[in-house]
Amino acid sequence: MISFITLGMIIVSAVSAGIAIVVRERAGCATTIRRKPTQAISRTCSKTRFPNLCVDSLLQFPGSLNASEQDLVHISFNMTLRHFSQALYTTSLISPVRMDPQVRSAYDDCLELLEDSVDALSRSLSSVVPSKDGNDSKGVSSSHDVMTWLRSALTNHDTCTEGFEGVSGEVKDQMAARLKNLSELVSNCLSLFAAIGKDDFEGVVSVQNRRLLASGGENVDGEQQFSKWLGRKERQLLNTPVSAIQADILVSKDGNGTVKTINEAIKKASEHSTRQIIIYVKAGRYEEENLKVGMKKINLMFIGDGKGKTVISGGKSVFDNMTTFHTASFAATGAGFIARDMTFENWAGPTKHQAVALRVGADHAVVYRCNIIGYQDTLYVHSNRQFYRECDIYGMVDFIFGNAAVVLQNCIIYAREPMALQKNTITAQNRKDPNQNTDISIHASRILPTSGLVGTNSSFQTYVGRSCKLYSRTVVMMSYMSNHIHPRGWLQWNDTFTLDTLYYSEYNNNGPGAAIGQQIGWSRYRVITSEVEASKFTVEQFIYGSSWLPSTGVAFLAGLQI
Repeated sequence: MISFITLGMIIVSAVSAGIAIVVRERAGCATTIRRKPTQAISRTCSKTRFPNLCVDSLLQFPGSLNASEQDLVHISFNMTLRHFSQALYTTSLISPVRMDPQVRSAYDDCLELLEDSVDALSRSLSSVVPSKDGNDSKGVSSSHDVMTWLRSALTNHDTCTEGFEGVSGEVKDQMAARLKNLSELVSNCLSLFAAIGKDDFEGVVSVQNRRLLASGGENVDGEQQFSKWLGRKERQLLNTPVSAIQADILVSKDGNGTVKTINEAIKKASEHSTRQIIIYVKAGRYEEENLKVGMKKINLMFIGDGKGKTVISGGKSVFDNMTTFHTASFAATGAGFIARDMTFENWAGPTKHQAVALRVGADHAVVYRCNIIGYQDTLYVHSNRQFYRECDIYGMVDFIFGNAAVVLQNCIIYAREPMALQKNTITAQNRKDPNQNTDISIHASRILPTSGLVGTNSSFQTYVGRSCKLYSRTVVMMSYMSNHIHPRGWLQWNDTFTLDTLYYSEYNNNGPGAAIGQQIGWSRYRVITSEVEASKFTVEQFIYGSSWLPSTGVAFLAGLQI
């Protein structure tokens, strides 16, 4: 349950941070003063995707008439946070209303996603408002972080509204009213920060060396390096034998551990931990419904006994009258989430359609040497920055999907045998706004059929991806692609609305399924020939940003080459 006191503090903070929000009231009714936009407002809003909304919203703040373009970025962030905070508060008030299971699932998703967005926007606002002494007392990070948090808030809003598609009724109508214009407001913030703020604020938005971005990643033989978002302890843990690890919490089904269930372990872990909390999950099959590492549970590392040995399994699907977001067997939104040597599985089966095995919306997430097994919508790379290494991912329809900035490296991606009349689509990237720096980047991996699909290659078509959103973007680099890939390589959605705005590309792939997408004739599909262009989608340049590049350690390629 959302704390009303906490929400009130959030709204007050939104009002007081940076440029003050002024609301004039007389006799209990708000007084609207219509103002003419200044040249600064007009110039600023011309850079956004929704200029009329930008002008109208900025004119609500009397201080905007004397504000510079940089100040207007502050105001835009502040005002957007205020709207999200109010939406979260008013949305929480309708919780007691009776809802059918599908509507309740969508409603609960929205509460969680709105709370995550308020947190993301609060950090963004703090990052662009300098402290009184000119120093960054809160230790915030680079402009790349701000862009990440803004695009996460936008993705959260899209997921919230999509949950109500296909349902009707009073709750949906009330939610639509509460969520009105939120997506456009965040989009405008993205546009403004991209056009005005990134350079102007670089001196204000400083680079921090907090634990998640800890420095000290030394070169190893001049080639392999480890991410700076992992401190030395975490780098060692990713390669330390399980027998040598001193876990904070031991999960064992036989009762010989700290707790018997993973859910108990998550509850036991401290909130907002400043150090890595290690949860060792001993071998066994853990059938626990909808496990979730929430936003407050940061810096949790889950270590298992190996692929196929420690198995987290569930069978929820949209057939259970819940949203796709809600079906995940395991979900993580707490920053600094790490999983190693485990299997995440959703066994609902192909007839149940959308059924997520693993959903990750955690920033700076690492999934290492894990199996992720499902059918449709197996791996939901929902938002923020994520890295997958040496994972085996199984599925059929759109089985790697979402709107994170994600790199999958040295992974094996298996297409399974679909149902009759179905097609396999490996990726479905959900980028909706041109200013979102999101992408599914598959690097130095293998794309293969399962044994069940091998004998039916002529019967079923498998595509690398399909364009489910206007600005979908997927890149496959230096990977092996088997002959189960259809000669056209890529598939359009049910309409052609994305073909002039998507970005699908391949670079230096090999195998019979490589670089065949050039046959489709889309203007926005390309076989990359430039190493400079391909490097934009590597770990170094894509997930991190130039101010906090990875230094590597074991099993981590910062650039293109091994």
